[in-house]
Amino acid sequence: MRQALRLGVNVDHVATIRNARGGELPDPVRAAHLAIAAGADGITAHLREDRRHIRDTDMARLAAQLTRPLNFEMAATEEMVTLACRLRPHAACLVPEKREERTTEGGLDVVGQAQALEAPIARLAAAGCRVSLFIEPDAAPIRMAARLGAPVIELHTGTWCHAVAAGDGDEAHRQFARLAEGARLAIAEGLEVHAGHGLDFDTARDLARVTEFAEFNIGHFLIGEAVFVGLEAAIATMRRAMDEGRAAG
Repeated sequence: MRQALRLGVNVDHVATIRNARGGELPDPVRAAHLAIAAGADGITAHLREDRRHIRDTDMARLAAQLTRPLNFEMAATEEMVTLACRLRPHAACLVPEKREERTTEGGLDVVGQAQALEAPIARLAAAGCRVSLFIEPDAAPIRMAARLGAPVIELHTGTWCHAVAAGDGDEAHRQFARLAEGARLAIAEGLEVHAGHGLDFDTARDLARVTEFAEFNIGHFLIGEAVFVGLEAAIATMRRAMDEGRAAG
């Protein structure tokens, strides 16, 4: 029996729009409630060190109000770990973060930073957070994630999505195989496997065929699509695309 494929909706860029003008609108917490009503299984929000979109008050309100799991994306810094341990979200996903980047550019270097990640992972787990590591779909980081004791990994899908968008069929095929092989290895290592970054309706439908994936986290595309069709319609279409892909898996 195929496992159900969950959809986590990232509300960061509702806050990006708010912050571009100042004030309190549009409210990312309202967007989170709408996303859940439209069929999202959880909400993701990334509190960056420079607070370029989500703010501390947003995270506190999300943690207090949501009726579905909150996935707190964060750098593995003392400040963020302390805040997550206080708010106790359902999940804490550790991601790489560079101040100058527009968006997350790749997976966390869990091999090179293994020693530095041990304490944050242990502290978050002790606070009741389900720790996830955002990594590349390669054997070394997947095996290291398992050794570090994180129960979940999220595979970076950006390289594959960029190849698809560029019309580079050979590279897209290679990157899809890399993701599928990574997901299979992760299952063998006892990990739950999520995916995210750059997914749209078509790529989500295609990747959903890989039945090892349990969850997709999608944000920028859905918020952009919502400008034209509304958030609930965008999420409903994404949910349908994922379900079609999983059924064909």
